[in-house]
Amino acid sequence: MIFLTALPLFWIMIAASRGGHWGAWMPSSISAFEGTCVSIPCRFDFPDELRPAVVHGVWYFNSPYPKNYPPVVFKSRTQVVHESFQGRSRLLGDLGLRNCTLLLSNLSPELGGKYYFRGDLGGYNQYTFSEHSVLDIINTPNIVVPLEVVAGTEVEVSCLVPDNCPELRPELSWLGHDGLGEPAVLGRLREDEGTWVQVSLLHFVPTREANGLRLGCQASFPNTTLQFEGYASLDVKYPPVIVEMNSSVEAIEGSHVGLLCGADSNPLPLLTWMRDGTVLREAVAESLFLELDEVTPGEDGVYACLAENAYGQDNRTVELSVMYAPRKPTVNVTVVAVEGETVSILCSTESNPDPILTIFKEKQILATVIYESELQVELPAVTPEDDGEYWCVAENQYGQRATAFNLSVEFAPVILLESHCAAARDTVQCLCVVKSNPEPSVAFELPSRNVTVNETEREFVYSERSGLLLTSILTLRGQAQAPPRVICTSRNLYGTKSLELPFQGAHRLMWAKIGPVGAVVAFAILIAIVCYITQTRRKKNVTESPSFSAGGNPPVLFSSDFRISGAPEKSRVVSTLE
Repeated sequence: MIFLTALPLFWIMIAASRGGHWGAWMPSSISAFEGTCVSIPCRFDFPDELRPAVVHGVWYFNSPYPKNYPPVVFKSRTQVVHESFQGRSRLLGDLGLRNCTLLLSNLSPELGGKYYFRGDLGGYNQYTFSEHSVLDIINTPNIVVPLEVVAGTEVEVSCLVPDNCPELRPELSWLGHDGLGEPAVLGRLREDEGTWVQVSLLHFVPTREANGLRLGCQASFPNTTLQFEGYASLDVKYPPVIVEMNSSVEAIEGSHVGLLCGADSNPLPLLTWMRDGTVLREAVAESLFLELDEVTPGEDGVYACLAENAYGQDNRTVELSVMYAPRKPTVNVTVVAVEGETVSILCSTESNPDPILTIFKEKQILATVIYESELQVELPAVTPEDDGEYWCVAENQYGQRATAFNLSVEFAPVILLESHCAAARDTVQCLCVVKSNPEPSVAFELPSRNVTVNETEREFVYSERSGLLLTSILTLRGQAQAPPRVICTSRNLYGTKSLELPFQGAHRLMWAKIGPVGAVVAFAILIAIVCYITQTRRKKNVTESPSFSAGGNPPVLFSSDFRISGAPEKSRVVSTLE
């Protein structure tokens, strides 16, 4: 600590103890630049009753005991000194006034050490004082920097050099302080042990850029070539600033991603990678990598880097976008709808970037959207034509996925105009084509015979369904006269539809082509059939309207000789009398 003191402590002690005991007072340490001089202030005392006529004194180097033959620095009685001090030492004080101040000139490193004073009052009144002064020969100024220098907070840096040579006074100047402010020279100050220093102060507000700055102080002595320089590096503490980080990152699903965060701070920051509040990695370092192997869409999102030390913190974020092909589309659609209802089809998927979504039906595009994750199509009043298989296709530059779905439109039966009967030779075939959903029941009615043949009678009716179309075929064989009227009736839970089937082709059977022999054979067969049918009718006692039951003989009455056949490979010959 530096004091501007007019009366040093050790002079006060001398004044308080004057007339007391043997004692000496000098600075415990003193410093001076190499090549300059130093004045070691010294006062001593002895008992008043001695009253010597002449007072002498001796300065020794590095030992207080004469019997050890230490080098003599100065001796007032003989002026004989050690060769190292010849021409370099002289007494500035008046021993008679109890002032033993010593001046050493042309200082060199080997003169650094301990200096002891011995009082010589004559005879046995000689005393070597244990008090001594340690001389330090230096060649650099002392720059004092506060223990903590914080960016943005004003600091004081001081340069101190010893000023204990009365013949040479140092001048101070700062080096490398450009931009830090102008120095203030306090001048020569006395320390608490009676030594002197020259002090220069530099006040400034440091920035982070000043960290590591090499600040210098130069001491020069006018009219000499002596110059001494000292340097101190500023250790400026400052909070972190993130200076290196990825911009937004795009990565393909399954690839490797490395995220870098680098910060500038003093001391080093604690770097932390986080996502959604979860710590992924942290370390005390200038930079920190976050490695992501085989990234998935689940790792898509915002990543934050936090840098912090005792002086503050900083944080930045980076967005990771994982690019991937569309996932299999999902379709929210009513599977079954009734004709006339409104059906809404919603197709959605996930992908990055958003895909092109398209809904197809039978390779026809119904709707499409670009860069959307959802596509909604509304069918305001569905018809049977809307029934069928649909596809929702999602695609982007990374791939394509599709989902098929069916829309089933339910409606009442419609008998198509292609339904008809055709006669050829002795056979009549009736074709009834029905469009319906759900599958209808089909029956053939012969009103003139009061007979109904259901599709369940596989012996007489052959039915086949393909998509929404049900095709039923009734086959009549042995038709000898004009074909009968045939009505096709189809029904399901939404309604009933009937149509009298028109005839196409021949309307007469050509018996002439059979010939006489064929006629006789046919007549015999007819008689047999009539007998069989008559017996059957009596057993079953049929009184109600005719209908077919599985496995039984059809109780049908026809007005002429003909046969009813269902599937083409099976036939049954039946006949009766009107």
